[in-house]
Amino acid sequence: MANQTFDAGVKDYQLTYWVPDYVPLDTDLLACFKVVPQEGVPREEAAAAVAAESSTGTWTTVWTDLLTDMEYYKGRAYRIEDVPGDKEAFYAFIAYPLDLFEEGSVVNVLTSLVGNVFGFKAVRSLRLEDLRFPVAYIKTCMGPPSGIQVERDKLNKYGRPMLGATIKPKLGLSAKNYGRAVYECLRGGLDLTKDDENVNSQPFMRWQNRFEFVAEAVHKATDETGERKGHYLNVTAPDSEQMLERAEFAKELGMPIIMHDFLTAGFTANTSLAKWCRKNGVLLHIHRAMHAVIDRNPRHGIHFRVLAKCLRLSGGDHLHTGTVVGKLEGDRASTLGFVDQLREAFVPEDRSRGVFFDQDWGSMPGVFAVASGGIHVWHMPALVNIFGDDSVLQFGGGTQGHPGGNAAGAAANRVALEACVKARNEGRDLEREGGDILRDAARHSKELAVALETWKEIKFEFDTVDKLDA
Repeated sequence: MANQTFDAGVKDYQLTYWVPDYVPLDTDLLACFKVVPQEGVPREEAAAAVAAESSTGTWTTVWTDLLTDMEYYKGRAYRIEDVPGDKEAFYAFIAYPLDLFEEGSVVNVLTSLVGNVFGFKAVRSLRLEDLRFPVAYIKTCMGPPSGIQVERDKLNKYGRPMLGATIKPKLGLSAKNYGRAVYECLRGGLDLTKDDENVNSQPFMRWQNRFEFVAEAVHKATDETGERKGHYLNVTAPDSEQMLERAEFAKELGMPIIMHDFLTAGFTANTSLAKWCRKNGVLLHIHRAMHAVIDRNPRHGIHFRVLAKCLRLSGGDHLHTGTVVGKLEGDRASTLGFVDQLREAFVPEDRSRGVFFDQDWGSMPGVFAVASGGIHVWHMPALVNIFGDDSVLQFGGGTQGHPGGNAAGAAANRVALEACVKARNEGRDLEREGGDILRDAARHSKELAVALETWKEIKFEFDTVDKLDA
C-alpha cells in the first residue's frame, strides 16, 4: 500500500507538467518527441514525465520549488498526437521557456533535452524528432563561419553544384602518394578533395606530412587549371589544442578549407573551431561520422534533422547528408526536409518531409549539403535534381575506380555534371531523360563513356530503415 501511495504522489506531481491548454510563445523552444510508454502508463503521464525530467522536475516535490517561479521555468507538454502506422508510440509536443538554456550553447540545449530523460523508466523508448529554435536563440549563435554565398565568392564557383571526392584508400597511403592522388583528382576536373572521417594522424601518414604534400598538390592543380581548388584537411584531433594547431598549420599552407568530425569530437570543440574559421577566413567542412548510432533507429535517439539544425547553429559550411541514391541510408522526403534546414532562410512545417515546426533561421547563412557515399556517374542526373546547385557531390570510388585513373574519373564526373546542369537549364526532366543526357555527353568524352560502361550494373537497392511515419 505504501508503494502505491508513493507512486500516486509521483504521478500527481509530474502531471502538473501536462498543460494541454498551453499556447506556446514565440520565444519558447519547441520539441517533438516520439514516445513509447511502459505498459499501463497513460500517454499524458508519460508526456508530462518527459517534460518534467528534461526541464525543472524530479521524481517528487521538493521544498526548494517554493524558492523560484516554477510556473515560469517548467517545460510544458501541450499536445499529443498519434504516430501514423505505430499503435504503441505517440508524439509529445513540449514547450521550454528560453531562459532554461545558455545563450549560444548547443551543448546546453542537448544536455537538457536528451540527457537523463532517455533513461527514464516511465518510457520504453524515446526519440527527439524535431526542434523549433526561436529566432531570439538563433541570434545568440554564430552559425556557419562563411556560408554558401561567401564560399562561392571565395572559390569563384557559381551556377552548379561543386564536385568532390574522398581519397581512397582512406587509410594506408603514405603522405606523398596521398598527395599524388589529390593532384590527379583536382587536375582532372574536381573542385575539391577530402580526407575521410578517420584520417587523422596515424603512423603511416602523420598529419603534418599529409598537410604539406596535399598543399603542394592543391597549389599545383590550381596553377595548371586556372580554377580555385581545395582539399578538406581533417583537423579532428585527440584534444582541442591539437585541433587548433592543425588548423593553424593548414592556414599557413594557404589551404582554403579544413574538416571536422563534429559528433565524435563534440559540439564544444566544433563551435570553437567554427569561431576560429570565421576569424581566420577558412571554410569548414563537417563530416557526420557516428550519426547513424544516434539517428537510425526510428524509435530511439535523435533524428538527423535535429543534428543538422544543431550543426548549423554550432558552425559549419558543409555537412554530409547522405545521397538518397547511393550506398548509405536515406529516405528521399526526409533528406530533403533536413537539407532545407541547412540552406533555407525559413522552413515551413511540412509533415510530408518530417518537418514538425515552422523554423525561421533569422538570416543565418546557409550550409552546403554534401552528397557522398557510393555514387557514380549514372547517379548524376538524380543527384543534381535532388540536391540542386547549393551542394557538393562527392564521388570517392566513383572517381578513383575509373579504369583510366583518378584524372580520367574526375573528367568523367565533370562532363556528366555539366551536361546535367545544361539539360536542367534547358528545361529537360533529368530523372526521366538522364540516361539519354549522359549517353549524348559520352559521345564527346571518352572518359565518361568508359565510366558509364564501368558502373552500368552497380546499384544499391535496399529498403530504408528510418522511413517517415506514414
